[in-house]
Amino acid sequence: MGEIGEVMHLARSGRLIVKLSSEARPGEILVDASGKRVGKIAELIGPVKAPYASVIPMTDRTAKLVGAKVFSAGMAKPARRQRR
Repeated sequence: MGEIGEVMHLARSGRLIVKLSSEARPGEILVDASGKRVGKIAELIGPVKAPYASVIPMTDRTAKLVGAKVFSAGMAKPARRQRR
């Protein structure tokens, strides 16, 4: 569980914008310092040397997360398909 970056702000769309300090991939789950899920990386944006991540929140406490450090919890599991 390595540090990924810091939450910069909450976008109008409801997504969190995270300034990345290490490599990350879309689909990765992010957690806060206490291990609670924060969200899932939707896309990487910005310049290659200083990337940002757009994160889909998995919690209602998004306003409290601004300025918090976030960590990687691994990739999201692929969705299981139902059989008939």
